[in-house]
Amino acid sequence: MSTISSLGIGSGLDLSGLLDDLEDAENEKLTPITEQQTSYKTKLSAFGTLESTLSSLRDSLEALSDPDTFTAVTSSITGSAVTVSSSGEAVAGRYQVAVSQLAQAQTVASAGYDDKDATLGMSGTLTFSVGSGADASTFDVDVADGDSLSDLRDAINAQKGGVTATIVNDGTSSRLVLSSSETGTDAAMSVSSSDTSLNDAFGFSSTIGDDGKSTVTGSAMTQTVAAQNAQLTVNGIDITSQSNTVEESLQGVTLTLTDVTDDSGETLTVEKDTDSMTSAVQAFVDAYNSYVSTADSLTSYDADADTAGALLGNSTMRNIESKLRSAMSYSDSDGVYGMLSNLGIELQLDGTLEVDDDKLSSALDENSDAVSQFFAGVDGEGGFASSLDDTMGIILDDDGLLQSATDGIDSTLDSLADRYSRMQDSIDATIARYRSQFADLDSLVSQMNSTSDYLTQQFDALSAQTS
Repeated sequence: MSTISSLGIGSGLDLSGLLDDLEDAENEKLTPITEQQTSYKTKLSAFGTLESTLSSLRDSLEALSDPDTFTAVTSSITGSAVTVSSSGEAVAGRYQVAVSQLAQAQTVASAGYDDKDATLGMSGTLTFSVGSGADASTFDVDVADGDSLSDLRDAINAQKGGVTATIVNDGTSSRLVLSSSETGTDAAMSVSSSDTSLNDAFGFSSTIGDDGKSTVTGSAMTQTVAAQNAQLTVNGIDITSQSNTVEESLQGVTLTLTDVTDDSGETLTVEKDTDSMTSAVQAFVDAYNSYVSTADSLTSYDADADTAGALLGNSTMRNIESKLRSAMSYSDSDGVYGMLSNLGIELQLDGTLEVDDDKLSSALDENSDAVSQFFAGVDGEGGFASSLDDTMGIILDDDGLLQSATDGIDSTLDSLADRYSRMQDSIDATIARYRSQFADLDSLVSQMNSTSDYLTQQFDALSAQTS
């Protein structure tokens, strides 16, 4: 039987069109599968959206679960001679800060030398002492024949012993300048040597006078800046500090001194940072309301358009909503504030939360410790935030409700993909069989047409002979 390269050529029948119609009909078997795939992919996307908004809600609990959120304070000070920072341990109040003296690091300078790189002509050991008495620290610097002023500088700095050496040229000669690495009298320096030449050139002894400043005796070393402590008063109480950064003179407050003040000083104000507390609560409320809005969208039904949210009637979605409603009804029977509503955080008819600013501000102003206990528990244990976070863990953690739901959808999509592939293979085989059968039919009809034409010619010829 001859082969027909294009269906219908031999028979004249529209076999190609018929085969296309049959293929379209066969492909309809894929429609239920693709519709299911679309439906499950839509649900998977919906769960992704839900997970994102729930994660944001969980993140908002971090500040509420931290007791420091509700002990935050703000601090400010008039003038520019003192800057201030504070921690949650600071006590609210007003304080007068007057600075009479800044802390300084001691500096001494040697006699002048014509050439900083010329040989000193001395050898021996210089012993450096920083501080005094049992708290003093010491280190030795060896000076060898042939060492220059520059070499001595480098040897001192290499020890990193609390003394910094530099060389200063005053226009006519070079001088070795030694500076304490720290401010205050506790960092005052002394240098000595058993070698007379070295001791005469660089040895000196520091003492602290009644005025609280260092003085230097011995050798050719001259004190250019005295070691001294910072001196200030806070509400009339004298305070001395080795550094210009004064910590814990006021509980939880760090003062950084940059200049002296007049006798009246500057006014430091420390007060509760209720703005940051309110912001933490509002961030939680906003995150919860975002979740409610997302949940409503995913479970809505529009009767006019006859369209439904992707998770309408979904059992996992119902379970999540139920657990969160239960968590939001948290009650602390031992606290001053037992429920969210006691703090002015009210549940609305549409399921969202709304903050009564006056009620919340009043609670934070009057008893922020009690507000902290409600949200963060006692000593950071328990509380509303921890309880809600536990619920969020059931939903969001590995093997939680969302992962179980999405894993199930992924498994179903894999199964549907396999079904689609098998069905496509079946359709392809069916169409191939139809194509083969149509080709045979086309060839057969073509032969029959040829035979019919031949017989017709024969009959016509016979009829002509007999007429």
